[in-house]
Amino acid sequence: MGDNTYTLTSPVMGTFYRASAPGEKSLVEEGQAITPSDIICVIESMKIFTELRSEHPGVVKKILVENEDPVMKNQALIEIELN
Repeated sequence: MGDNTYTLTSPVMGTFYRASAPGEKSLVEEGQAITPSDIICVIESMKIFTELRSEHPGVVKKILVENEDPVMKNQALIEIELN
C-alpha cells in the first residue's frame, strides 16, 4: 500500500454487509468515488448494526471481504485511494 491508500478496518468482531438491508444494492462498488461521512459498509455484532463511514475522500480501490463474511476486530475491509 502506498502513502495515498487508506484501509478501513472493522471496529468490532461481527458480520460484514455491503448493503444497509437485505435485497438493497451495495453501498459502494470498486472504482466508486466517496466523500467523508459516506456510509460504505455495515458490521453486525450481537444484533447491533454499525454503519462504517469514510473518514477521507477518495475512490474505493478494493473490497477485501465478501458480503456476509465473518470479520474480526481490526480486520482490513476496504482499501480507499485518497484524493
